[in-house]
Amino acid sequence: MKVVNLKQAILQAWKERWSDYQWAINMKKFFPKGATWDILNLADALLEQAMIGPSPNPLILSYLKYAISSQFDDFSRDLCVQALLDIMDMFCDRLSCHGKAEECIGLCRALLSALHWLLRCTAASAERLREGLEAGTPAAGEKQLAMCLQRLEKTLSSTKNRALLHIAKLEEASSWTAIEHSLLKLGEILANLSNPQLRSQAEQCGTLIRSIPMMLSVHAEQMNKTGFPTVHAVILLEGTMNLTGETQSLVEQLTMVKRMQHIPTPLFVLEIWKACFVGLIESPEGTEELKWTAFTFLKIPQVLVKLKKYSHGDKDFTEDVNCAFEFLLKLTPLLDKADQRCNCDCTNFLLQECGKQGLLSEASVNSLMAKRKADREHAPQQKSGENANIQPNIQLILRAEPTVTNILKTMDADHSKSPEGLLGVLGHMLSGKSLDLLLAAAAATGKLKSFARKFINLNEFTTYGSEESTKPASVRALLFDISFLMLCHVAQTYGSEVILSESRTGADVPFFETWMQTCMPEEGKILNPDHPCFRPDSTKVESLVALLNNSSEMKLVQMKWHEACLSISAAILEILNAWENGVLAFESIQKITDNIKGKVCSLAVCAVAWLVAHVRMLGLDEREKSLQMIRQLAGPLFSENTLQFYNERVVIMNSILERMCADVLQQTATQIKFPSTGVDTMPYWNLLPPKRPIKEVLTDIFAKVLEKGWVDSRSIHIFDTLLHMGGVYWFCNNLIKELLKETRKEHALRAVELLYSIFCLDMQQVTLVLLGHILPGLLTDSSKWHSLMDPPGTALAKLAVWCALSSYSSHKGQASTRQKKRHREDIEDYISLFPLDDVQPSKLMRLLSSNEDDANILSSPTDRSMSSSLSASQLHTVNMRDPLNRVLANLFLLISSILGSRTAGPHTQFVQWFMEECVDCLEQGGRGSVLQFMPFTTVSELVKVSAMSSPKVVLAITDLSLPLGRQVAAKAIAAL
Repeated sequence: MKVVNLKQAILQAWKERWSDYQWAINMKKFFPKGATWDILNLADALLEQAMIGPSPNPLILSYLKYAISSQFDDFSRDLCVQALLDIMDMFCDRLSCHGKAEECIGLCRALLSALHWLLRCTAASAERLREGLEAGTPAAGEKQLAMCLQRLEKTLSSTKNRALLHIAKLEEASSWTAIEHSLLKLGEILANLSNPQLRSQAEQCGTLIRSIPMMLSVHAEQMNKTGFPTVHAVILLEGTMNLTGETQSLVEQLTMVKRMQHIPTPLFVLEIWKACFVGLIESPEGTEELKWTAFTFLKIPQVLVKLKKYSHGDKDFTEDVNCAFEFLLKLTPLLDKADQRCNCDCTNFLLQECGKQGLLSEASVNSLMAKRKADREHAPQQKSGENANIQPNIQLILRAEPTVTNILKTMDADHSKSPEGLLGVLGHMLSGKSLDLLLAAAAATGKLKSFARKFINLNEFTTYGSEESTKPASVRALLFDISFLMLCHVAQTYGSEVILSESRTGADVPFFETWMQTCMPEEGKILNPDHPCFRPDSTKVESLVALLNNSSEMKLVQMKWHEACLSISAAILEILNAWENGVLAFESIQKITDNIKGKVCSLAVCAVAWLVAHVRMLGLDEREKSLQMIRQLAGPLFSENTLQFYNERVVIMNSILERMCADVLQQTATQIKFPSTGVDTMPYWNLLPPKRPIKEVLTDIFAKVLEKGWVDSRSIHIFDTLLHMGGVYWFCNNLIKELLKETRKEHALRAVELLYSIFCLDMQQVTLVLLGHILPGLLTDSSKWHSLMDPPGTALAKLAVWCALSSYSSHKGQASTRQKKRHREDIEDYISLFPLDDVQPSKLMRLLSSNEDDANILSSPTDRSMSSSLSASQLHTVNMRDPLNRVLANLFLLISSILGSRTAGPHTQFVQWFMEECVDCLEQGGRGSVLQFMPFTTVSELVKVSAMSSPKVVLAITDLSLPLGRQVAAKAIAAL
């Protein structure tokens, strides 16, 4: 057979762009079966033809693939192998394809086959070398092995080739398995070779091949930074405002921050501990201090246990935690101050808890304890006797945790059998700070909801007693009162969501839940004093008024306490009217209020709840008597004829009343002196300076936080108050304006880290506003483009991506307690605000029904306009009625439009920064990523931007879980 015929055939194939099939048919004319030597002629012809064209034609690789698979498997023929290796040498570092998407996928598959052949050839050469060494003739095998390894190294050193192989691996999983087997076989053979250079070269090639599946998940960690204000602020926010939050939610949020900011694990854990100690030191005395103690010593170790599962290995994470403690021990002033505040060795307790949870080995715990003990000897000593007899809160909290479990078991017992025994347990809970200790421990360990549910059941059980004597009646009254007061206290301290059951409706709703939702004043909740809940049966009201006015004391036998609590509001209205009209004197009012609070404090709580709602509706000159009645109900009762645990119940009652009245007293500029317990019951109340515009307060507090470089608990509460007062749009818009004023890069980056943590106050709503209103406004208004220049533009792009990723990863979960309890203005209907051109399902499904035809929509002019908004999210059938999905889809449509337009400016640069940050933060652009909302056509526009024209970027921004996504990626990478 003459070579010229083959050359003519190749030339014809080149011109006519033969497919693999056409070439295979024609090859039969040139190669009789078994004529393997003619492969050398094929190689010569291909080499010669390759020199004619400006770059290797993709078909050459197809021809080579055919030749390899159908004609050549005999690696002993040196000339043939050398010819084929020469071909590979020619194309392996300059592959390209500007054809259709299926041709580009074909290129990926062909490259995978070539790699497999090359690995087998390398293994065969290594085997020959080993045999040659044994026979004393190593030269031929060594030369061929060196040639194979050189081609392997040259092929794999190209990021573009590795990206194409990454796509091919997803297309043909079985072929990749064969490559892994070949790699293992090669490693076994090379292990016995004595040539270190060849062995090292082979190991490097093996490392590159193994890195292909993981090439998107490698990020450089920030080793040059030691402080991470976002982690610090997230921990402070959770410890201050969300102790009852799900541990898993906090773990996911922290993991997201760690990944977005590329924080090394030891420094990440160190920042968590630093924030906990700062929170402990600055927490106000009383309930807040107990909450912080429970958060640090009970909840955070559980968080770390869950973080351990996210890490690559238990041993590595344990070492990282140990390393974090080593760093922590160097922060002596911080630890000394925490020890002084908590009156104990905080680090010691923390190490013990981490040891119990398996976060540290016993040897590490002992070593770290010894170091801290030695360090503490030089710490400033407290005055002799000072706090010597006071048990540290840490010890009390750690003891309270198993007590919570025991109380829950006790509450499960039949209340009717031993009510006196149960009363003794509850009475003990009321003494000192026992209740707050138990509640903090329950909240930190996720048992508070169960705790509240038990007390609701108890409260229901004690509402009514039939045919009872005086003693059982008093026990029932006390159980009702204590459970009612405890539930009010829990709702005020941890949020009403802890109390509410999730699935009850109508008649199934317990009395306390009904009362709390309709009658109990809360921050931001407006109550109507004329609501039907305040207007019960008139006959019951009349009998209650008569009882309060005529009796020397409240009767207990057969009393229906839930009816009394619901009737007291109407009774108070009757009494108020009688007082205002001169029918009752002040002395009578005193007797009535003493009766109300004399036996069960819950009646006083219900009375004040209505009075607070009533006072809001009155004019300035009409409020005096209502406020005076609140004073009477809040004052102490000096009487010996009270029920058991009265003083303890009054302390809780006054704490409840003070919180209930706080809003209305501030609005009416009234003061009521509640009996003091020596501890501020509302430490974060009324933080805003009077007579200052809230915008000034916002800019001022943000400037201070930015200057300090971290957010403290007090600032978090001020930001929360401003968010509540100004609304989400006002809050977000004004803070973004402050960010865009930053002209120094380090300040802008610090502002982003702090703003992200501030936005965690209500991340979902802030993200909707930021991505749905503020960014589109900046990107579409040319008069604002100047504000998007670097560094503020880069910073805003980073912040937007962080918010988008955080919200999208968590928005299918439950909103946190702090987000639920905030009353917000209605958000506009995002579906009407951001209309999408929805493709008809039938047309969309016809387009996507065949993988082979998917690529046509990328090249067919008739379909291009219709498919310009087609994205992976539509193929995954993501719910586009969800506001966040809607906003993300429209933002990416806007980005696609900006990239496709001919107008360049800061806004196009911003889009580039936004996409770069997406790539930097995401491990891979796949299902569940915000990038699934990006239209496929955006990929080809992005690679035209020099900074984005890299194979890794294309892989990262494309959904490779979809056949169409892989075709889009292959087409873009092959054209680079």
